Amino acid sequence: MAGTQEPGTMYTKQVRIAALAGRFPQRAFTSLAHHLDAQWLKTAYLMTRRDGAVGIDGQTADDFARDFEANIQRLLEAAKNGRYQAPPVRRVHIPKGDGRATRPIGIPTFEDKVLQRAVVALLEPLYEHDFLDGSYGFRPGRSAHQAIQTVRDGLMSMGGGWVIDLDIQAFFDTIDHQHLRAFLQQRVKDGVILRLIGKWLKAGVLEAGQWQKGEIGSPQGGVISPLLANVYLHYVLDEWFENDVKPRLRGQTFSARFADDAVLAFSNEADARKVLEVLPKRFARFGLTLHPTKTRLVRFRPHRDKRAETFDFLGFTHYWGKSRYGRMVIKRKTAKGRLQRSLRRIALWCRWNRHLPIREQHRRLRSKVQGHYAYYGIRGNMRSLRSFRQHVTETWIRWLRRRSQRAYFSWDKASQLLSLLPLPPARIMQRC
Repeated sequence: MAGTQEPGTMYTKQVRIAALAGRFPQRAFTSLAHHLDAQWLKTAYLMTRRDGAVGIDGQTADDFARDFEANIQRLLEAAKNGRYQAPPVRRVHIPKGDGRATRPIGIPTFEDKVLQRAVVALLEPLYEHDFLDGSYGFRPGRSAHQAIQTVRDGLMSMGGGWVIDLDIQAFFDTIDHQHLRAFLQQRVKDGVILRLIGKWLKAGVLEAGQWQKGEIGSPQGGVISPLLANVYLHYVLDEWFENDVKPRLRGQTFSARFADDAVLAFSNEADARKVLEVLPKRFARFGLTLHPTKTRLVRFRPHRDKRAETFDFLGFTHYWGKSRYGRMVIKRKTAKGRLQRSLRRIALWCRWNRHLPIREQHRRLRSKVQGHYAYYGIRGNMRSLRSFRQHVTETWIRWLRRRSQRAYFSWDKASQLLSLLPLPPARIMQRC
């Protein structure tokens, strides 16, 4: 699109912001919004997904692009002079891992996504200086697989230990706005930026035609929500654990967090129990609640007993097992709930798309299976990957047989089909 800024120009300005953040680690910045110009917004537009679900106004990326220059200018002026009205997000529900409960997702309007992306691009280099190494979620150059690797390497180096498996109840829905503003103002005192964030927090949600006021929380699905979540938990958990807790402990310890999914590991049991006792009070102080049964202390020591304790982190069950050389090592496999959820989604897809041409079904299923391998294809997880592929194959054939006479589409014919159109074999794609 003519006139859009190359991302490199934004990157140069972000480098300057990062340098200032490093030079003045205790300063609250009062002048960030001057970077927010038409060119910055155009780059933010290029960084925004075009194929995402639409918000309450039904506007698509193509709609926004039809009068691009005017829309960019209007959005910029409204943001700068305070007239911007943050629209409510459209709330939808997606199934959670157990298949029964659902997770609410908020979908902003397209132009709201562009503006949120622009503000994230301003704040990200500032907070990247502040965020600690144990935080991996939604940060540039960091991934869930790195967090998983950190947990394994840390526990292996300690020879196992005690793990606090943290579970925050409805975290995104219970973020306290007053505390969040106080956290933000430790580093950001730019009125334009704080006013925009305040409007997004108060915008509320629209569900089934009913508007709900945004008094607490930051809707999952918002472009800026992951950054705000990281800021909140940086102060509530990461910084507190690093600066206040660690110096008081006797043994080794480390933490790993991806958004609101976190584990704390200890070499000393007394340390772990002491921290577990104070964690609920620490979180309650900032309006958060730890799940009373899902937050637990796991004795994660090398043990040849199959009943030895395990824990789940980022979709993987961590357990002890024998290596090919007979040593006890930490292994990971796809968590049971995640595997079941993936298979349920495949079954639903096969059911609703069984009348598509077979080659089209095969093409899409290949993509879904490869996507599964891309995340779950880590070392030691081959058995789970093969099980997934086998179940997907059986599910596909079962639904193909339902669309025709079973005598016609026999298992022999199914075997012939699979020899011509096989699903991708299980592959290890991540070396974590």
